[in-house]
Amino acid sequence: MGTKGKNSGQLHSNNIHKDDYIFTDLIEVYKDLKEYVYVNQYGTESIDFANPKAVKAINTALLFKYYNISFWDFPDDNLCPPIPGRVDYIHYLADLLKDSSIHNNVSVLDIGTGANCIYPLLGNAVYKWNFVGTDIDKKSIDRAEKILKKNNLLNVIKLQQQLDVTHIFEGILTTEDKFAATMCNPPFYGSQEEAMRANSRKLEGLGKTDTARNFSGKQQELWYKGGEKAFIHTYLYESSMFKTNCFWFSTLVSRKENAESMLSSLKKLGATEIKTIPMHQGNKVTRIVAWTFLTKEEQLNW
Repeated sequence: MGTKGKNSGQLHSNNIHKDDYIFTDLIEVYKDLKEYVYVNQYGTESIDFANPKAVKAINTALLFKYYNISFWDFPDDNLCPPIPGRVDYIHYLADLLKDSSIHNNVSVLDIGTGANCIYPLLGNAVYKWNFVGTDIDKKSIDRAEKILKKNNLLNVIKLQQQLDVTHIFEGILTTEDKFAATMCNPPFYGSQEEAMRANSRKLEGLGKTDTARNFSGKQQELWYKGGEKAFIHTYLYESSMFKTNCFWFSTLVSRKENAESMLSSLKKLGATEIKTIPMHQGNKVTRIVAWTFLTKEEQLNW
């Protein structure tokens, strides 16, 4: 039995990755993982989480084992998402929808779906949600479409390119569109230099000096002019232009101060309800901020 660290009590209670990895089971469904597995100093099986190829292999194995995916491939320089953390967002969003009595025919809009298309894959596998995934990068859209086609998911997950990099919802949403929720994992950094400095600190904590990111990542996935705060406030403003198209708008927010600054902005924009949902993944603390512009009557008639 291998280990990824003790996450029990930190991941969402419905997250099936709370316990240690069983590498024999994962290798059985994805044999390429085997070359990256070794016995660590504690006598348990693990992988080198500073190695991007090892990280990609284990996350591919998790998708194959637990989420009915048979093909998941994209260039090594694209972001490779950690499945346990990504599915946590899905579970917390499901709680939010359940509390709002939204159960059936759920459609979700994923902003910045990326070449890996991870949130739509997980959301459909676990909760049978339909998705529209958007991205500014045509190559990422093409890669994601290939994944969907090979997994026979094109009928439940649609992709749309955002042609204007300065917008998020404009050019995507029409007046007729209705989504139970939006979700987004925004670029965290303001520049490539900031991203590289953060990665160096992370690798140093893993005892490595390599400059390669262990989860890889391209520009549009990692940094945005003005950083996370600038991206999120564009997101907030544009959400207020489509108040009745979505029940819940939501985004991950890595920096506590950015989450706090959102509250006053959202109140000024007319949000009727705002929720901040903490997420604890290992030593990392992040949060989901969700908001709606719907009145109580509109919510009841959704």
